[in-house]
Order: sequence, then C-alpha cells, then structure tokens
Amino acid sequence: MQPNEDDLVEYGFRRVIITITAILCALLEIVDTTIVNVALNDMRGSLGASLTDIAWVITAYAIANVIIIPMTSWLSKQFGRRNYFATSIVIFTVSSFLCGNADNIWELVAFRFVQGLGGGALLVTAQTIITESYPIAKRGMAQAIYGMGVIVGPTLGPPLGGYLVDNFSWPYIFYINIPLGIIATFLTLIYVRSPKYGEKLKANQVDWIGIILLAMFIGSLQFVLEHGQQDDWFDNALIVALSITSLFGLILFIWREMTYEHPIVNLKVLKDGNLRIGTIMTFILGFGLYGSTFIIPIYTQSVLGFTATDAGLILVPSSITTAIMMPFIGKMLQNGVPQKYLVTGGFVIFFIYSLWMFLMMTPDTGVEHFFWPLVVRGVGLGLLFVPITTLSLSTLKGKDIGDGAAFTGMTRQLGGSFGIAIITTFIARWTQQHRVDLLPNISAINFKVQERIQGLQHMFMNKGFSANEALDKAHKILDVSVTKQATVLSYMDVFLYLGVLFLACVPFVLLIKKGAGKVSAMSAH
Repeated sequence: MQPNEDDLVEYGFRRVIITITAILCALLEIVDTTIVNVALNDMRGSLGASLTDIAWVITAYAIANVIIIPMTSWLSKQFGRRNYFATSIVIFTVSSFLCGNADNIWELVAFRFVQGLGGGALLVTAQTIITESYPIAKRGMAQAIYGMGVIVGPTLGPPLGGYLVDNFSWPYIFYINIPLGIIATFLTLIYVRSPKYGEKLKANQVDWIGIILLAMFIGSLQFVLEHGQQDDWFDNALIVALSITSLFGLILFIWREMTYEHPIVNLKVLKDGNLRIGTIMTFILGFGLYGSTFIIPIYTQSVLGFTATDAGLILVPSSITTAIMMPFIGKMLQNGVPQKYLVTGGFVIFFIYSLWMFLMMTPDTGVEHFFWPLVVRGVGLGLLFVPITTLSLSTLKGKDIGDGAAFTGMTRQLGGSFGIAIITTFIARWTQQHRVDLLPNISAINFKVQERIQGLQHMFMNKGFSANEALDKAHKILDVSVTKQATVLSYMDVFLYLGVLFLACVPFVLLIKKGAGKVSAMSAH
C-alpha cells in the first residue's frame, strides 16, 4: 500500500510542535557528537584511562551512529515511525544517564555505543518527519529549519561542554540530555504520526546477513578512520585486517542488498540521479563541516593556547550566520531559485573562507582575526546545506524519502570521519616535513640566530640559572618555536587543500538535472 503524498502533512500548531520535537532530537544527537571533545582530559583523570582508551569514547559513538543510520528507514517501517522514534529517544536518554554514572572507561565506552545506536536514529528520522510534515511546495523551508539544528549542533557542543566541565563536572555533559529526552519522548508519542507502509516482515524474512555485513563494512571502516593516524595506518596489522574486512564487507553487502527480496537498505533508491549527486556533495559537505569544526578548536588550543570554552565559543559567529541565513535560503528555494546556483555559490564562498584562513594564519593570530572568515564560513555552509539536502530528496516520493534521508545522513557522517582522519594524518606528516625544512635556517653561523640564543641565555641567567642551564633552556625555546612554526604551516596547507577541494566540486553541481530545484512542479502531480 503506497500512501498518498500528502497523508502526513500537518498544519498550524501540530506542525510547529512536530518541527520543534524533531529539531530538538537532531540537536541532542549532534551536540553529543562534539560535546565530549572538551571533556576528554577530565574523563581520563577521573576514570584513570590512557589517551588511546579515552579515544574510544568518541569512536564507539561514531561507529554505532554510522551502523544504525542506513537501517533507520527499514526499522521505521518495521516498528512504525512514531514507536521507533520514541524508543530511540528513550534509549538515548537512558544511556546518557548510564554514561554519566560509569565507574570505569570500558563501562563508559559500552554505554556510549548504546547511546550512538539511539542517537543515529534520531538524526535521519527527524529529517524524514520534518520533510513529510510540510507540503511539497514548502519542503525547502522544512530542510532550512532542520538544517539550523544540524549546522548549529556541532558548534554548540564544545562551548557547552567547556562550560559544564569548567563549572560542574564531566558527567553533566550527559545528564543535560535527560530532561530534554523526557520532553521529546512525550511530544513524539502525542503528536508524531506513522505512515502506513504495508505488511511487516516476519522474523525469518529479516535481512540478518545484510545487518551483519553492514556492521562489518561500516564498523571496520569507522575504526580505521578514527585510529589510522595514531596506529601508523598500514604499518599496523589490525588496521590492515580491518581495511580488508571493510572492503569485502562492502562488496558482499552490495551484492546481498541487490539480490535479497527484503533488503535492510534499499540501494535501488540510488537510481535517482539527483540523490546520487546529492550523496556525493553531502559527503564533501560533511568533510568540510566536521573537518573545519574539528580543526579550528584544536588549532586555537594547541597553537594559540585558548581554553576549551574560548576555543568552542570562537565558532559561534559562524553558526549564528548560518542560522540567520537558513530561512532566507528556504524562501529562495520556495520561490524557484535553482539549487544549482545556490550550491555553486556555497562552494565558491567556502573556497574564499579556506583561502582567507590560509593567508591569515600565524603563531600570533588573535581572536579578532577569526571573526570575519568564520562569518564567511557560515554563509557558505548556509548556501550548501539546505540546497544539497532538498536536491537529494527532491525527486523522491513516499517511503523513498526515508531511504534517501538515510543515505544523505550516512554519507554526511562518513564524510566527517574521512575529513577528520585525513586532516589529522596530514597535519602530523606535514608538521614533520615542515620542521625538517625549517631546521637548516637555524644555523650556528647565522648572526640573528646567535643573537636570539644569547638574548634568551641572558634572560635565564638573570633568573639565577647557570650559563650552561640557561643555554640549554634557550635551545629548548628555539626548538618549541620551530615546532610551532611547522605546525602553523601544516594547518595553512590543510586550509589551502580544503579550499581547492571545494572549488573542484563546482563541475559536479553542473550535472544537476535542469528543473530539479522546482520540487513542487516535479512531485505534485
């Protein structure tokens, strides 16, 4: 039974409540992806964990997230969207409480995995609920409203986490989810409706092999991306084994889903040309969104010495700019402005932002230097997110919308994981390379170098150190200075290449079908 396109459209107060509920859930999920980043040191101290162990707090959540996202559309059909959405919120809320009460690192990791299984469902199901609650002509505005949550979320995490850790303690970054989760559960049960999508599958029809292959492929890939750099990539036997597992998992998963009668993930929906192009662009958007959200706090803390809260707050102007732009972009799409032009503008503006950051970076860059480039980043993200999301789902109907939303959600998360893995690898490699290149400039026969060393030596001798101790300290300061310069140069390289990547995306945009922007005309027949 195929439902009528307008069956789930809501009006007035009900639509407002459903929209608020869906955005609240999307925000909960996304904020929790980044809120833990600033609390890792405190967790290490109180749980007695090593740096490698504590990284699992992020990895476990990400792996669970990416495994569950492609399955959300299928699970919604099996259990009814409202029931599945409400259950996911309950799982997320209860596991948040358990995370806050964890007594050791592996308890915390286990509860974070369960939290990720609940959270991954929230993101995609929220997008589908919002899309279907609005009439087709207003889908652009619906995606703009949803986009505000998705873009603001990653930026809200670090300052909120920094504030809670500085003023309370790390468990409160999890406890904050509990009241919001309870409210969202009640609103879901009262207001959200489930579409009627025919018969449920019997237990023996469920694609268990597909689920195992998906977990193999995505779980292994996510682990490789999260741990590749610290474990020396393919010099490590586990990374090699998991890379092979991921590749074979992918091949077998595609074969299984294309041949099985009741697939867990509907790959046939990718026959839609706009969804295919949208999926590629969503991957690149995830790369840029999560990559730059990750890189700026690390740069400001490690190179410029910012506190966790200050490092998080620096991204706020970018988020506010995007949030302000969202309704305008939704309106432009509603008025028939083609997505093609908005996305092209977004990629070009992101290139300008990356180039600006490349030109601006020094070891002494101040807070004031970040403001305008990050406002430009906010404009670029606003122009990219809504048009790409509406484009991806623009020619889909009925149950295919959920499948399409699952694909875009998964590729955005994977894009972010690839972005962070590649950026951390390049920063580590390029820092070493730049250091090697800079060292020949510090020559014993260079007058300026000698002058600097003598000045530092005299300074330490005036503080009561012996001549040899003072000289040793002077050399150490010079060494730190060289490492800092090399690190800044590697960050500059990352921004330059990110900019080139975004500029290279413009030809993809030109492949978009003519008229794809006019969602209402194409689907309202």
